[in-house]
Amino acid sequence: MSQNPRPERLRRFIDRLAGLLDQQPDEATLLDHGQRLLAELVAHDDWLPDDLAQPDPQRYQQYLLHCDSRQRFSVVSFVWGPGQQTPIHDHRVWGLIGMLRGAELAQGFARDANGGLTPEGPAVRLAPGQVEAVSPRIGDIHQVSNAFADQVSISIHVYGGNIGAVKRAVYAADGSEKPFISGYSNTRLPNIWDLSKESPAQ
Repeated sequence: MSQNPRPERLRRFIDRLAGLLDQQPDEATLLDHGQRLLAELVAHDDWLPDDLAQPDPQRYQQYLLHCDSRQRFSVVSFVWGPGQQTPIHDHRVWGLIGMLRGAELAQGFARDANGGLTPEGPAVRLAPGQVEAVSPRIGDIHQVSNAFADQVSISIHVYGGNIGAVKRAVYAADGSEKPFISGYSNTRLPNIWDLSKESPAQ
């Protein structure tokens, strides 16, 4: 955690990801290159503003950090209070999850012959600096939880759309779906574009 955030790290990530999307790569290439870019971002824990790293005692927080002007992608900080977790859910778009602070567990699910949901493989544990991908093509239904019962964890998520406005679903164990739109926990975006504060006039 830093008292003097380094917003240039997030600006650089946004610029590079937008440039990658401009090339219109196939999804496999996008996820491969995007994972490397996100790994560079979460390798440093000195850029996320403190007000977008605050937990809530009732539920995990989903703070929007940036949304592309064409809604091609969004960048979100997920702040997990001790022991907090999501319901089983999907995304309907590609996504990248990078661990910034603490650790989280992601359990994938697959449909069985009766249409119910069963865990698919062991839960994936993400530690700081690690990145994983999701998409309808490679696996899109999972449940995520804070790996710690006694501390806050923070992950940085990047999605192929304005994820707070995407119509998606949460799932019961029998596979039944309940539609939802997540929205965001914050009402204002961080100002990472005021370069005057970083390079004051001489």
